[in-house]
Amino acid sequence: MPASRVLPTEEAADLIGLVRDLVTKELAPRAAEAEATETFPRDVFRLLGRAGLLGLPYPEEYGGGAQPYEVYLQVLEEIGAAWSSVGVGVSVHALSCFGLATRGTEEQRQKFLPDMLGGDLLGAYCLSEPQAGSDPAAMSTRARRDGDDYVLDGAKAWTTHGGHADFYKVMARTSGEPGDRAGISCFLVPADAAGLTADAPEKKMGLTGSATATMRFDGVRVPAERRLGEEGEGLKIALAGLDSGRLGIAAVATGLAQGALDQAVAYAQERETFGRAIIDHQGLAFVLADMEAAVETARATYLAAARRKDQGLPFSTQASVAKLVATDNAMKVTTDAVQVLGGYGYTRDFPVERYMREAKVMQIFEGTNQIQRMVIGRALAKGAPATLHVTQQQETS
Repeated sequence: MPASRVLPTEEAADLIGLVRDLVTKELAPRAAEAEATETFPRDVFRLLGRAGLLGLPYPEEYGGGAQPYEVYLQVLEEIGAAWSSVGVGVSVHALSCFGLATRGTEEQRQKFLPDMLGGDLLGAYCLSEPQAGSDPAAMSTRARRDGDDYVLDGAKAWTTHGGHADFYKVMARTSGEPGDRAGISCFLVPADAAGLTADAPEKKMGLTGSATATMRFDGVRVPAERRLGEEGEGLKIALAGLDSGRLGIAAVATGLAQGALDQAVAYAQERETFGRAIIDHQGLAFVLADMEAAVETARATYLAAARRKDQGLPFSTQASVAKLVATDNAMKVTTDAVQVLGGYGYTRDFPVERYMREAKVMQIFEGTNQIQRMVIGRALAKGAPATLHVTQQQETS
């Protein structure tokens, strides 16, 4: 366990130990082959669901683990260190459950949430569209009321688990025109709904064990009881969930970077040049030291944001900072890992080239890092530092 891993309770330490054991025995041995063959590991999500790992941050009364985000994210990091596609998938599934858990009625939560958190139903999240990625208010997918149903028409791009999920959390326009932020609503759409289809999966640079597809809605009828919140609240629900989702990606990216660092250190300890291990050469030792500093920084940043969330404090800006820092650091650390291994790092005989490919997309999804900089910059323009300083004083008083 990394030296910076300080868990709040003995129970949390035991949980991380169990997760590490499961990851080592069940996930790590399968990752390379599944990524090479682009095989979606649906059975792994069932396994994680049975182990109680898909619903960790949600209430026990619905089948969740009632764990603080500080602990849940460290579980994600452990999974991400061995198999990033699965780590991202767990984070996306949690995001798919967020709207139901926070804005659903009690009847909706009782009806749908236990199977979602238990792994019987795997979720996907449909927000982006081909012309509306970083600007979700520009979406054009429509949901018109027809009696007791809504009828959905449109397309959603870049859907993680697209074609494999059992339900889709979908944002669709119930009023207004593209650009209107108030006219979007949120729906839980079952995968077997008539008129719902998935395009062929995208051919991606990395995370090839995770299916990503465009979902097509052609007259898809959804009962009104599957709308979450009131009409027009969909974008608010989506953006609130993204703050938590960004922390999930920050944790997975940190795990990916830790995995790359572990590979680089192991290689540097074994490989010899000029009569001694290459880790004993100062030039390379400094590279490894910078990699370690980057991983530690990413971990500290996402944990700080998670602790704010657990305390009920505003954490949106901190989530953007964590996502920005962790994913940029993961890109740098994985690139350096390839450099440490030299020519071997560029081959598929070692996993670091895959880690480098996987790190790239983490700077893009859940809001590109340019968007994160915009979020942070706007917070600064509104005087956020003074507000945070006051909040921090309150925390310590």
